[in-house]
Amino acid sequence: MGDNPAAAAAATEDFELLNRYWNAANYLTVAQIYLQENPLLREPLKPEHIKPRLLGHWGTGPGLSLVYVHLNRLIKRTGAQVLFLAGPGHGGPAVVANVYLEGTYSELYPKVSRDEEGLRRLARQFSTPGGVGSHVGPATPGSIHEGGELGYSLMHATGAVMDNPDLVAACVVGDGEAETGPLAASWDAPFFLNPGRDGAVLPVLHLNGHKISGPTILGRRSNDDVEALLHAHGWAPVTVSGDDPERVHRDLASAMDSAYAGIRSIQKAARSNGVAAAARWPAIILRTPKGWTGPETVDGSAVEGTFRAHQVPLSGVKDNPEHLALLEQWMRSYEPEALFDAGGRLEPDLAALAPEGPLRMGSVPAANGRPSVPLVIPELERYAVDPGEHGSTSSETTKPLGELFRDLYRDTKDNPRFRLFCPDETNSNRLGAVFEASDRCLLLPPGTGDTAGSSDHVSPDGRVMEVLSEHLCQGWLEGYLLTGRHGFFASYEAFAMVSASMTVQHAKWLQHARELEWRSPVPSLNILLTSTCWRNDHNGFSHQGPGLIDTVLSLSGEVTRIYLPPDTNTLLAAAEHALLSTDYVNLVVVDKQAHPQYLTLQEARAHAEAGASRWEWAGNETNFETPDIVLASAGDIPTEEMLAAAWLLQRHVPDARVRVVNVMDAMVLPPRDVHPHGLDDGTFTSLFTDTCEVVVAWHGYARSFHQLLHGRPNPERFHVRGYSQQGTTTTPFDMVVLNRMSRYHLALEALHRMHRRLPGMEELAEHCSRQLEAHADYIREHFEDLPEIRAWVWSPPGS
Repeated sequence: MGDNPAAAAAATEDFELLNRYWNAANYLTVAQIYLQENPLLREPLKPEHIKPRLLGHWGTGPGLSLVYVHLNRLIKRTGAQVLFLAGPGHGGPAVVANVYLEGTYSELYPKVSRDEEGLRRLARQFSTPGGVGSHVGPATPGSIHEGGELGYSLMHATGAVMDNPDLVAACVVGDGEAETGPLAASWDAPFFLNPGRDGAVLPVLHLNGHKISGPTILGRRSNDDVEALLHAHGWAPVTVSGDDPERVHRDLASAMDSAYAGIRSIQKAARSNGVAAAARWPAIILRTPKGWTGPETVDGSAVEGTFRAHQVPLSGVKDNPEHLALLEQWMRSYEPEALFDAGGRLEPDLAALAPEGPLRMGSVPAANGRPSVPLVIPELERYAVDPGEHGSTSSETTKPLGELFRDLYRDTKDNPRFRLFCPDETNSNRLGAVFEASDRCLLLPPGTGDTAGSSDHVSPDGRVMEVLSEHLCQGWLEGYLLTGRHGFFASYEAFAMVSASMTVQHAKWLQHARELEWRSPVPSLNILLTSTCWRNDHNGFSHQGPGLIDTVLSLSGEVTRIYLPPDTNTLLAAAEHALLSTDYVNLVVVDKQAHPQYLTLQEARAHAEAGASRWEWAGNETNFETPDIVLASAGDIPTEEMLAAAWLLQRHVPDARVRVVNVMDAMVLPPRDVHPHGLDDGTFTSLFTDTCEVVVAWHGYARSFHQLLHGRPNPERFHVRGYSQQGTTTTPFDMVVLNRMSRYHLALEALHRMHRRLPGMEELAEHCSRQLEAHADYIREHFEDLPEIRAWVWSPPGS
């Protein structure tokens, strides 16, 4: 003990008050699960005091509260800014109890006041209609992590402290959560956190031994094994274990004090002497019983310390007098009369244990996205391409976006608040210009030719975040955004489905957070999907899939946006809008390869603002004619194929009246009462008419386009060609042929749907069929597309 000042100090400290505070938190946790009346047991407990439906989870609550009250102690002693993340599922009642005890909850929800009536409301609102759920969701002050879908707590904590040098993210990791793949990958955080500029993550791995109905893996492993696991991932773990509150309080206080001292020592050295390698950050392994302080046995079966403590340890309380008596005995064991005064307010000596003002974990500014400094987007003219005549030039679509990101890194150097997160694909996605401003971040010894400034661009000071895990990239970004900063997650399109469920959960968070006046807007989650299904011809079927579009379409239109830029300048306009927006999930889908460029920056801005527009230069109808066919496209490859189909129709059937429409914002297609971007009826009709047949080339699955059209006039007249799950390793043009979205298929579909029979139609149909046959023969003989396909560029059909 003499070698550990923190342990020596803790040995002489009186933890009686802190233990009573913990009792108060545990008492309120139980009250929320069970009670609708009589919150302080001023009278004997009766069946009518019990909720008709008992929902919630007790088992994780005592551990969460234990960590919370010890963090309060640490904050009071050090003035640290601490963000609390509860990884275990259904931790809501425990965290709400602590946020209520510290006073934050009543400030934001005045009706849940700090008196007996407020306690009654606190209990009644839990897991009831119009109340609060069992997770640590947006309605919980101080939270940026709900803990409903398990696995993301530690990555959210890691993202939260990036470029946040004074913040400590204390993250409780449940041993059930620790079995998930995303959490297992999250332990590598020390290799991506630079103590010279970033804050610190303090993981508390809580081993209570059990999940909902069985044991946990780490709970059954020895302390030595678990410590070795964390040590291998770069941490310096210490174990606190026991079921005696006095001893655990003393040991946990010592561990917390030592961990904080270690964090500040690491940061002080890094900020004075620089950073060459990863630090061994402190971590705590806390092993205490599941459902600690709850019923030891119920109906002859052990409960405390078993899986039976996971949810509601005493069921049927309204109808079972023995269980009702056990519940009252349990709740009275916390001595509520010694915790709350006659008016129901926490006793002053206990209330004094909580931090004050913004140091309270429920009030820490970072948890509410503050301070958030907007980005200043450089003028897009610096990156815009000159398309020349529409479609006459080609360039790599995403390359200028990388140049924009590069300059955002440079412009925010003095106040870092922008990062790109990408799974080892930054160069592949043509965003490599960022390395002119920043290296990749990695705090591991350099390999051969891998030193800072080399062609590999790897260094501890880098701020481009690359790791081969879509979960980590998106999770880090989410933590970064929810604490007020900005960024993009760039992924191969097919592999964004790896983290698709995270996208769903983040959208749900934003949807509910927008309903809370006290929640500040946060920068949007921007997802760039490139290396798309249509141009992953070289990587094969596994790399081909546009499913994230369908995933995002299923979410609330209040918080979702889907952009399909046809070229570079529209991509720049979409990126600018996404980076300046708040509280959305912005999905931007565009390929990285060289593609035709169509619009000037001015035209691109107008097109992006409209969301969809007629490309009169590509059609031949006049404003006074009803077209014979409307050709619509959404996405870069679909646009190229549809323009080629329009060229074929006008060249071979010159009397056909052809209208060409391009859709960049997918959310303009549904009616406005479905999505706020929806076109009004008049504008929709001006594009697509109310009666004309429409042939559509669509980036994603055809079903999703039909979903968007629900509620529009005569939606059956839209004939959609999109990705139909046909893929292999082949040529670029063969991908559109396999999925029947080639220019020839589109032209044939248009001929079939036109009501007028016109000269040249039969000849064009025969030409398209011959070309498809020639294509099949040619690629098998020459392993590349037909010369006329490779060389085709848009030109006025009549020229």
